[in-house]
Amino acid sequence: MRRDYTLYLFAALGSFLIIYIALPLVVIFLKQAADPGMLVKTLHDPLVLESLRNSLLTATATALIALLFGVPLGYVLARREFPGKSLVQALVDVPIVIPHSVVGIMLLVTFSSSILDSYTGIIAAMLFVSAPFTINAARDGFLAVDEKLEHVARTLGASRLRAFFSVSLPMAFPAIASGAIMTWARAISEVGAILIVAYYPKTAQILVMEYFNNYGLRASRPISVILIAMSLTIFVLLRWLVGRKNA
Repeated sequence: MRRDYTLYLFAALGSFLIIYIALPLVVIFLKQAADPGMLVKTLHDPLVLESLRNSLLTATATALIALLFGVPLGYVLARREFPGKSLVQALVDVPIVIPHSVVGIMLLVTFSSSILDSYTGIIAAMLFVSAPFTINAARDGFLAVDEKLEHVARTLGASRLRAFFSVSLPMAFPAIASGAIMTWARAISEVGAILIVAYYPKTAQILVMEYFNNYGLRASRPISVILIAMSLTIFVLLRWLVGRKNA
């Protein structure tokens, strides 16, 4: 039997993207390691610490709001056929294709001063661009749960709501949790819409841009490194916890 090199070829092609993603991460950490004084100075900057706190709080609030409204919507999309369902599913994916600066303009035109330069505005911008991850993950998670299991629970006397919480939700939890993590990650990485809607209070993403524009690459690099390290740590930890629960 001839040896098949297809997988080796695909691995070689795919490794380009792995290297492309990993290289900038490695380089920025190595360059910052050669300038520890600037990193220490940045870590003692009250404005930087406040902006990091703002990013964490608003991204977490966004993920929780997305879960509260996205999981029920995902369940409906998974379980029911109704007129206009394809339109609803298309609307769910719209934020993915709209440029984020345009999202900021849309939100500002729609809600005006009620979201301008406020935590509400930051969360509104984050939620618009990140909610699809939770909704789609919830929908796919519920689709993977056999509806017959819910029917069995209901024949045993459980209401539909109880069947949802006791059968469907636990079984779909890994997919929902993964979607929530992606929502959090997308929220904390948002810049364009926040820049237009809520320049203040400052988030770390906006502060990086401000420091780069005003003080250059050396001043913005330490904040970038801190934000990357913080985001990756939380992201990996959450992924590990979800994987451990699913094991």
